[in-house]
Amino acid sequence: MCGRYVLHLRPSEVRRRMEEEHMPSQEAPDDGEVRQTYNFAPGYHGLVYRADVPDYGAGPRPKESEPQSQNNDDLDDEAMNSAAAVVEENQMTEDEQLHKLTANAENKPTTPSYKLQAMKWGLIPFWTKRNPDYGSMIKTINCRDDSLIENRGMWTTMKQRKRCIVVCEGFYEWLKKHGGKERIPHFVKRKDGQLMCFAGLWDCAQYEGSEEKLYTYSIITTNSNKQLQFLHDRMPVILENGSDEVSIWLDPGRAEWSKELQSLLKPYPGDLECYPVSKDVGKVGNNSASFIIPLDSSENKNNIANFFENQKRAKSKQGSDNGVVKSPQMPKDDHGATLRQTGGDSTATVTSPVKSSNTRNPSSLKREHSSTGDGVTASGEEAPWTKSQKMDDLDSIKEGQADVSQRAEDGGPLKAAVGPAAGKKRSATSNASPKGKRAAKEAAGSRKITSFFAQ
Repeated sequence: MCGRYVLHLRPSEVRRRMEEEHMPSQEAPDDGEVRQTYNFAPGYHGLVYRADVPDYGAGPRPKESEPQSQNNDDLDDEAMNSAAAVVEENQMTEDEQLHKLTANAENKPTTPSYKLQAMKWGLIPFWTKRNPDYGSMIKTINCRDDSLIENRGMWTTMKQRKRCIVVCEGFYEWLKKHGGKERIPHFVKRKDGQLMCFAGLWDCAQYEGSEEKLYTYSIITTNSNKQLQFLHDRMPVILENGSDEVSIWLDPGRAEWSKELQSLLKPYPGDLECYPVSKDVGKVGNNSASFIIPLDSSENKNNIANFFENQKRAKSKQGSDNGVVKSPQMPKDDHGATLRQTGGDSTATVTSPVKSSNTRNPSSLKREHSSTGDGVTASGEEAPWTKSQKMDDLDSIKEGQADVSQRAEDGGPLKAAVGPAAGKKRSATSNASPKGKRAAKEAAGSRKITSFFAQ
């Protein structure tokens, strides 16, 4: 059986795609009249493609459906008009009768017209007077092909006059395992991705005391083809889009059931694609685009294999990130030079200071110092240098230059370090006096302030 299918496209989109497949329609319902879902269930309003014929179907109007409100005078008038037409026709010459037949043929449409219509899934016969319960309606969502062979039963009128195409994108079927204890849903669609056209029957009912007409439909099923025999023994009758089969099935000129029509109800010979999907589709009301994604697909977020694969990728990426040594962001002075410092977790040699472009004396290089040891005052402004700090910085620069000159004379390797001697460490936040030559000078006595500016 077919108890669930997919139709998430708007009627306007379905109409466009059907026209591309040589199945034009003169009219189509509004988008709000049809349920658009990945989990289409019985009782929903779907899209039906049929010949544009009256509610009683193709062919002449049945006698049993004639209005019952006519009185005897109306019947007498109709009988008299019919008798007069017969007398008039007998009095006409052969040329006049031929001309009349030709005129009538020209007034009739040469090709039938078709339309897309919104109908409720679950056929309700036209003779129904009251709204049936859900249990009764669910019995007519499908019609077996072998029940249409003989002209008896409830399907006789529909198969002769009211044949249609049920449009969808694919259908679901459940595979039973472990004696039916486990049911795994599968999605079936055309391999070429085109719309599916199910052979169906439709009818129109009007309940007592209601002026509303209710249009309903049923999907015809047949034996499964070789591709789907593992899944179920029945499948919907699928007609090839825009083929002669569709034209014959919908032909309003065929108002009698025939072997030709019966022969169209056979397993689909084309290629289908079938795969297991999420069990969430089993609950009516659930709706998600993930219902038509294969369980083992990389696009399926619920696939357990994809879950472990994503974890593996995350670990691999984390490992590669751990193997990369990133350079720390070092503080810079006012001139853009990097100041490397000792203390804390980082220790490195001091990078050569950058000379200011506004002065020629390297002793004018600024450094950040403050009475609090962090280079700024309590108000957040940069603290001015003191006399002793300027002298200390000048001595440090000279001491570094002397060390570089001494290494050059000794033929040793030169280090790109100016300031404190290469290899020595100095804290950027400490004002402790360095040891070495400068300490010896300070032991000899304090220097005059004029010697600083005389350099």
